[in-house]
Amino acid sequence: MTPEQIKVALGSGLLSFPVTHFDAQGRFAPESYKAHVEWLAGYKAPVLFAAGGTGEFFSLRPDEIPGIVASAKEAAGETAIVSGCGYGTEIAVDIARSVEKAGADGILLLPHYLIDAPQDGLYAHIKKVCQSVGIGVMVYNRDNSVLQADTLARLCDECPNLIGFKDGTGDIGLLRQVTAKMGDRLMYLGGMPTAELFAEAYLGAGVTTYSSAVFNFVPGLANEFYVALRAGDRSTCERILVDFFYPFMAIRNRVKGYAVSAIKAGVRLQGFDAGPVRAPLVDLTDEELGMLDKLIGGQKRKV
Repeated sequence: MTPEQIKVALGSGLLSFPVTHFDAQGRFAPESYKAHVEWLAGYKAPVLFAAGGTGEFFSLRPDEIPGIVASAKEAAGETAIVSGCGYGTEIAVDIARSVEKAGADGILLLPHYLIDAPQDGLYAHIKKVCQSVGIGVMVYNRDNSVLQADTLARLCDECPNLIGFKDGTGDIGLLRQVTAKMGDRLMYLGGMPTAELFAEAYLGAGVTTYSSAVFNFVPGLANEFYVALRAGDRSTCERILVDFFYPFMAIRNRVKGYAVSAIKAGVRLQGFDAGPVRAPLVDLTDEELGMLDKLIGGQKRKV
């Protein structure tokens, strides 16, 4: 896809990040992963993000990422695949080029590794990654990589393939400044953990879509919420929040890292052999798995 085509795809519906499947030895498990991606693509997700945050990008070796992207492309049919990308500038450039060769339709540039950086440094980092590839690039604004609106505007001037801005800061004031300044130059994505909890506020700030982690294991429910949100059906949104998302949040908040671990547990409960999370994350306890299984309830996968 061209950068403009992936930009259009990103704005055309609900997005998600498939978990990365591992076998009992902790190695990437392509067959189970492809079966899961194929199932998710059947729920009309216009774009899936391979090896993203929910896909444990932070625990993957850079040389594993192209194979994960290629597997996702093989299974996804017409659904576009965007790859995670990150770390320091030179590593990020290598990852970006390798996943472009593997067939990725775009990249999501996650925060650089460890240290804080000034705006000029972030500008140089993102510019170099953008200019290393021809595919579309989205930046993920969060943690130690928070772009101010003026810096983002400079990047948009210099990098035609910078097409998306994903926010994980929860700073609605900054987000609204960005959307007001950049207008339709970028596609805007909500990127808070369990994005549905923030979706109504983000919609008011000009963010029309988001990446749903729970789409991994309850895609029908995730789509129902998204459709109600976009239709202004507040009563349906509130019902789903109360019945599912707030109880899920209670499980997610029990242990640090469960924003990923609980999603992977849900995928296993739906019958996919996704395997364990990699360290430094830990898996849910048996008690917590029972709580999640009960919560999924009537959302079980039809096989």
